[in-house]
Order: sequence, then C-alpha cells, then structure tokens
Amino acid sequence: MAGPAEDILKSVGGAGNVESLTHCATRLRFQLVDASGIDKDAVEAIPGVLGAVPQAGDRFQIVIGGGVQTVYNDIQALPGMAGGGDADLDTAAIKARERAKGPRGTNAWIDSLFEFLSDSFRPILGALLGASLFITFMALMATLGVIPAWNEPGVTLEPGWQFINLMWQCVFVFLPLFVAYNASQKVGADPWVGFSVMAVVMLPGFAAMASDPSAGQSVIFGQEITTVPVFGIPLTIFDYSSQVFPPLLMAAVLGPLYKGLKKIIPENVQLIFVPFLSMLIMIPLTAFLLGPIGYYAGAGLSQILAAINDFSPFIFAIVIPLAYPFMVPLGLHWPINAVMLLNIQSLGYDFIQGPMGAWNFACFGATAGVLLIAWRERDRQMRQTATGALAAGLLGGISEPSLYGIHLRFKRIYPRMLVGCFVGGLIIGGGSWLAGLPNGVTTQAFVFTSLLTIPAFDPIWLYTLAIGAAFATAMILVYVSDYRTPEQRAAAKGVPVAVEEGEASADDAAAVAATAAAGAAGAPLQVEAPLDGTVVPLSEVPDPVFAGGTMGPGAAIEPTGDTVYAPGAGAVVAAQPTGHAFGIVLDGGIELLIHVGIDTVNLKGEGFDVKVAQGDRVEAGTPLVTFDRAVIEKAGYPLITPVIVLNADSFGGVTPVLEGVVSHGDPLIEVSVKEAPAEPVS
Repeated sequence: MAGPAEDILKSVGGAGNVESLTHCATRLRFQLVDASGIDKDAVEAIPGVLGAVPQAGDRFQIVIGGGVQTVYNDIQALPGMAGGGDADLDTAAIKARERAKGPRGTNAWIDSLFEFLSDSFRPILGALLGASLFITFMALMATLGVIPAWNEPGVTLEPGWQFINLMWQCVFVFLPLFVAYNASQKVGADPWVGFSVMAVVMLPGFAAMASDPSAGQSVIFGQEITTVPVFGIPLTIFDYSSQVFPPLLMAAVLGPLYKGLKKIIPENVQLIFVPFLSMLIMIPLTAFLLGPIGYYAGAGLSQILAAINDFSPFIFAIVIPLAYPFMVPLGLHWPINAVMLLNIQSLGYDFIQGPMGAWNFACFGATAGVLLIAWRERDRQMRQTATGALAAGLLGGISEPSLYGIHLRFKRIYPRMLVGCFVGGLIIGGGSWLAGLPNGVTTQAFVFTSLLTIPAFDPIWLYTLAIGAAFATAMILVYVSDYRTPEQRAAAKGVPVAVEEGEASADDAAAVAATAAAGAAGAPLQVEAPLDGTVVPLSEVPDPVFAGGTMGPGAAIEPTGDTVYAPGAGAVVAAQPTGHAFGIVLDGGIELLIHVGIDTVNLKGEGFDVKVAQGDRVEAGTPLVTFDRAVIEKAGYPLITPVIVLNADSFGGVTPVLEGVVSHGDPLIEVSVKEAPAEPVS
C-alpha cells in the first residue's frame, strides 16, 4: 500500500513535475512544472493531508501540520526526488552550512575546485563500490587458500578466476576515461570530447611506442621513464591506467578552450569544428604536457603521504580518523580518494583506507547509538532515519547519510564519535608497532570501508579489532549520554525543560500546579497576545489554510510593533531558523503555532532576528523574535500574524476574547477545559 509520501507525490504529477520542494512550519511548498491538472479534492483526501492550496505561477501548497518534516523527508527519499528541495534543515542546507565554516565558504575558487573534484568522482562511486566488492571477494578467496595470492607478480590464475578478476579491473583500468567524461561535463565541455582525448594515451598503440628502437630511458623525480621522439619532441610513455590527476588536469584546460571556441566559431558550424579543434589542440597537449604533469603531481603527493606514514605509522593511524570527520563535511576528502588510487597504482598498496575505516565505523557506531535510543523512546522519525543511515554505512561504507542526516544536527554526537575514532586509530597504530608492520594496515585495492570489505585489509585481525572497537566505543558513549541536549529531550517530549531535568524551581512548580488546578476546576485557560497590534478574525487572514481553520482555531493580529513575545509560560518545541514560525507548548498543555506574516518563509530569515531556540523554556513576555517591517513590506508579504491552537480537540472550546487594539500580554484567546465524563451511577 502506498504511503502518504508516494500518494502526495503522485497527486502533484510525480517527480518529473516537481521543479523544487521546500517546507515551512506546517506545509509542503511545491514549485511545479505544470499545476493545471492537479485535483485539489483528491490531494485533500490523502490521509495526513489537512488541506491543499493552489497558487499562482504553478506553485502548490499542501498543509500537513506538525509532521511536515517527516513527510518532506519521505518524499525526498522517493525515486527521482533525491537531492531536490532546499528546506531549512534538509541535507543540502546542512552541507552548505558546514562547508561555509571552512575555506570553501570564503573563497569562490576553492569552492569551485572542490565541486569540480567531487562531481568528477561522485557519478562513478556506484561502479567503484561494485568493483570493490569483487576485489574483496578475490581477497577472501586468497585468504581461505582457494586461489593463490591473485595480485602478486608472476601469479597465473585459472581462466575462470582470471575472468572474475577482470570484473573489477574493468573499472579501475579505465578509470581515467570515466573521470575525463565527468570532469569535462562539469566544466561545460562535450564530455565525449574529453573522453576521446584521454582515450588516446590509453590505447595499446600508445603504450607500444615504448618499444620503438628510438625510445630511450631516463630518470625523473626518482622514477625511470621511457620517452620516444615524435617530430623531434620527446613524448613520455606512461601507463595511465587508474590515474586520476591527468584526466582532471586535461578537463580543467579543455573547459575554457571549448567555451572559447564556441564564442569565435559561427554557430552553424560549431557541431563540426568545435570538437575537431578541441581534439586537435588537446590530444597533443595532453600527451606531451598535461598527462606527464598530472602523473608527476599525483605521484609526488602520494610519495609525500607515504613518507609521513613511513616516518610514524602510529601517528598517521591516529591523525587520519580524527581528521576525516572534519574533512568530509568540508568536501576536502575527495583529493584523498585520488591519492588512495595512486598509492595502489604506484606502490601496490594503500595505507590510508585502513585508518579511514576507524572513522567510518565510529561514525556508524554513533548512528547505532542514536538508533537504540530511538527504539527505546519509540521515536519513529529518528528510527527511520537512523536505520537507513546505518544500513548505508555498514553495507555500503557510505557515511554521508549518518553525517548529514543525524550527526551534524546534534552537537553532542561529534565529541563522542571522535573518541571512537581515536580508539580505532590507536589500535591500528599501536597494533602495527607491536606487530612490526612498517606500513600499518594496508589494502591492495580501492574499497569502501564496510562490513563486506573487511577481507580486503591486511592484517585482517588488526583491522577488524580496530573498527569493532571504534564502532562499540561511539555507540556506547552516544547511547549512555544521549545525543540530545536536555532542551532537545524536553522538546521531543513536549514538556518544560526544568520538569524534564527534575530541576523545577518553586515558581515553576507552582505555575504547573496552578495550571493543573485551574484545569481541574474547569476554569478556562488563557493565551496572551504575543505582539502589539490590532486583533482580527482568522477569516480575514489572506491565506486559505489559516482563514478556513484548517490548522485550527485562534485569532490573528495586524502588528504595530516589531517584536513577538511568548504568550505564556511553556517550552519552545519549534523555532524555525528563518524566524517566521514558532511552536510553543504552554504549561497547561495548549499547543500554539505563531506564524509571523504570510509566506515570509520565502525571505529565508532576512529581516528576522530569532531570540530563542528549540527546547528553550520561556515565560510570558519572553521575546521570541524581532522583525524588520520594512524588509517584509518591501518584499510584498503581509505582516498579519495568526495565533493558532493546534490541539483544540483536546479542549472544550477555543474563543478569541479580544477585538481591536491589543498590547502583548493582554488576554487574546480563551481555551476551556473539557469536562470529565460523569461517573456511571451504580
């Protein structure tokens, strides 16, 4: 049976009809390709949908209520929707926020460089992952003695095993072609032109030129190379298999060249002459200059890291897992992936992936701790998020779902995860020293550090011990100390922080007791006006969701001031970083939504200065947010502010008690308590 997310996406025409999707405090906001064919009644009939609001410009809003974040996440996880949207706290926003903390957020050229690197590798990660499992299988068979050491020089496998070996070589041998295609596409050139340029230096005929009688040998940067004169110019013959820096450098030059040719060549002949001239220039430039530069640059970087590892494998094994948690959010790990591939190609093994496994499994262990807490507290949304992230990590070696979906959202996780990283790195470094392993834990293949690839590491016992300890340490620390602050735990339960922590003051206790007594006596509860202005009926709000009472009953205020205050004592359970909406649970149990203006979420926080955070304890009159009227009015958004009782069904009735001019703190809404059912007469 299709879930609400699938039904909602289908009702708006499917993923192909969605240009973008965001959400605010209560509703999904679709920008559609064509909204003309949407059946509003059918959308509103979907379970969990409170209302639907067609808008101009192919925009369409679907009202969900407090569970909008969960529905948004579920929709984004559907096929065709991955990566879409830009909600306040979605993965893309978290990535941007984290990257802004480093050099990528302050220097445009650095940001472009790392985007170039990541987009050159990201599309082929699936093929690399698949190939890594074939490598792991071969390593496992060799460990069990089924086949000889398959990657040792001079070893000949039976034809059947040779064929299996080709299944991973197909990816790594031709990796430069994959990278050339992606990198050329990223810089705006024809990707097949970039592919063709790189293919020239990978042809068997190119390698065969090394056996020409005119070829000579020389040593450059400690490496013996072969050169052959071509029209009097020395051409260096390299084996470019598995190389990544040459195609990246080639594409970096091809991009501006391709765009420049398109500017000077008439449009009606560009299809012929732009590719031709690009290849005419880039093929010799790559073969004679860019290819060798890229080869030497990669080899040099690999040798520098190898020298550091040779100097102290112990320190290296600790530094790598402690650095990765900060490198990945900044996108700085992509060049290291390239170095890993170069290590395997030039050294025959890689020494980075073993310590990196300590980071990955500490990351997955922290996720497991979160999952255990979610199961214990029956937190369905976090349980779903953590389950998917843990599966992606343990089976695929992918840390991003854990990192962006959980860890960067909760600040308490990182310190505990780093302890797991340190423990794993310490075991690898200390174990390597005790066992006399000069290079530490190594692997002879590029693999993703998951449960499935453990057999690819040597020695397997040390690697398994290290990642197991990293996983267990992070998991236990997160589970024992919780991943949330006391305020976040209180907000999740919808109770005041002081009560959650068992530290309620006498005044707090008296307030809660008085509220309970008032409810028991049947006296109505009061909600104060959160801002200065003029009270108007909800029906006058220029938004059909609020005007029609879809979200619940209440009142609205046309503000004359610039500050929104807490309408009573309670806990802030939702504080949108954009400042446009707040959810508060008052001590008497009333759940309020204060929505500052209409469609002001589109300002993305401009003109708003938020004073509180989710989980904060507030008293009546505590400032929640100040806003710049000029900014909002210039953008054309109404300032009218609805104050909605979201859980009106839990009470006997909701009645606005004021009209006209009001000051913050004045009684605004009266909420009557349901009478207890009469006891049956025996």
